[in-house]
Amino acid sequence: MKGAYTNPRFSLAMTVMLAMAAALVQAQGTRVGFYARTCPRAESIVRSAVQSHFRSNPNIAPGLLRMHFHDCFVQGCDASILIDGPNTEKTAPPNRLLRGYEVIDDAKTQLEAACP
Repeated sequence: MKGAYTNPRFSLAMTVMLAMAAALVQAQGTRVGFYARTCPRAESIVRSAVQSHFRSNPNIAPGLLRMHFHDCFVQGCDASILIDGPNTEKTAPPNRLLRGYEVIDDAKTQLEAACP
C-alpha cells in the first residue's frame, strides 16, 4: 500500500494548496511566517486541518480551490462566500453544493483555540 504522500491525488491537492497560498501571499502582501509572532502555529494548524480532511476525502480539493479563487483572487480576500445567512453568496444557487466549508470551519476553530 502506498503512502498518502506518494498518491498522485495528494500531490495534486498539495500543489493546488501551495498555488493558493502563493496567490494569497501576492494578493495580501503576506509571507510564509507572517504570523510567526502573533500565532506561531498558524501555518501548521491550517496545513494539518487541510491534510486531515484531504486524507478522509481527497475530493475536497476542488471545493477548496473554488473557494480560494472565489474570495482571494483579484484584489485580496473578502471571504464573502464564507459568510452565513440568507441572501449571501454562500446560499446563492451556484454555491449551495460547494464542498469544503467544514475544512475552513475546522481550521478556524483550531486557530481560535490556539491564538484567541
